[in-house]
Amino acid sequence: MKYISTRGQVEPKGFIDTVLMGLADDGGLMVPEKVPTVSESTLQAWSKLSYIDLFLNIFALYVEDEIPADDLRQLAEKSYANFRHPEVAPVRQINDSLHIMELFHGPTFAFKDVALQFMGEFYSYISKKYGEVIHILGATSGDTGAAAIQGVRGKEGIKICILHPHNRVSKVQELQMTTVDDQNVLNLSVKGNFDDCQKIIKDLFADLPFKKQHHLRAINSINFVRILAQTVYYFYAYFRTQEAAAGRPINICVPSGNFGNIFSGFLAQKMGLPINKLIIATNENNILERFVKTGEYKPGDFRSTHSPSMDIQVASNFERYLYYFLNEDAAKVSAYMQQLQSEGQIVLSGADLEQVQQDFAAHGASNAECLDEIRKYKQQYDYLLDPHTACGIAAYELYNGDNEVCVTLATAHPAKFDEAIILCDIKQDFPAPIAALFDMPQYQTVIDHDQDEVVRQLESFYTLQV
Repeated sequence: MKYISTRGQVEPKGFIDTVLMGLADDGGLMVPEKVPTVSESTLQAWSKLSYIDLFLNIFALYVEDEIPADDLRQLAEKSYANFRHPEVAPVRQINDSLHIMELFHGPTFAFKDVALQFMGEFYSYISKKYGEVIHILGATSGDTGAAAIQGVRGKEGIKICILHPHNRVSKVQELQMTTVDDQNVLNLSVKGNFDDCQKIIKDLFADLPFKKQHHLRAINSINFVRILAQTVYYFYAYFRTQEAAAGRPINICVPSGNFGNIFSGFLAQKMGLPINKLIIATNENNILERFVKTGEYKPGDFRSTHSPSMDIQVASNFERYLYYFLNEDAAKVSAYMQQLQSEGQIVLSGADLEQVQQDFAAHGASNAECLDEIRKYKQQYDYLLDPHTACGIAAYELYNGDNEVCVTLATAHPAKFDEAIILCDIKQDFPAPIAALFDMPQYQTVIDHDQDEVVRQLESFYTLQV
């Protein structure tokens, strides 16, 4: 299996080199040269597997001989050993048409743990086996940072720097990152929004001499291994819902801001998983909803919402979808991305827009709608939604058809976003690991939105002996 760039200017790479590259050297995103397809008989065989065995079977199609099977199993088992549920990502039935897949049973109580615990172990494996220096650099709208730091803190041969938007993540998200005092961790709190942080990261990865000099590695979903690890739970969700669906079509509804999580579902669908509808849920930062409904991909005015992890206007994984939408024509992708840079928008219409609407449905929930869903599901089902999952429930209610079943992905534990829960006049008990955070000192450096200052911080950090 080889991997290529969506922009076509990178020689095909193996899996490990693809992971180490992160953002493609031509500014594109790495994708498999050919998406492997899974037969109906294989799907049937996979449907009874445990989460880890399913993970190993899917990864085997993409890794092939680069990682020995025993090594891959050890990495997977170690990655999920500290999850609080034996199934890793259990599926709960709420009513006859709704199931919720709980993706928040990892160490930082968010779906990012499912991929990033593996990425942390994998980077450690590469560092030890190949003598690689690993300097992870990433931006977060809240959950990625905590999960990435948890995955690599204290690991030999690895340093990690995470940028997060100052005062624009939830308090628990902030504490999960900034109460870590390991010497291989640097938290930069940037006066700006997530898109500002993400642009700095992309610009630094696009500076190839800087990237090479400092051994920069990506933890964000620009890295294909993040996408692949998330694809596993789409298969698992589908299989765990089949019996209750009793032959009815199965939809999957996905809270998504950066297009990474929903693209993982799109990849699973391309592999042959018969998902009926992929439903995108966003908030008032609704660039993805506008794209699906109107064909206009154009960043709008940034809004702070009750679901801050989706407060994103520039969805970095959109380019991967565009690549497949354009029938894997890298030249056309490059032209569209150049148009986005020069004109600030991409507009599709006619048959092209119809194709997008066949691929996805989308709904951007308002702040009021989000809180209404939290109150309603607590009252009707005694189930407490976090605000991102609540946006997903709003989209499920709008787009799940008669005689269809939907799995909505619960992307975080509600304790991570108590600011929204309080507004619903609901008091929740915090899990012990979250409650303990409020008594711990914080370690972060607050900086202006300034790429040169980020570079200065990084160069100082990389010279420290750990």
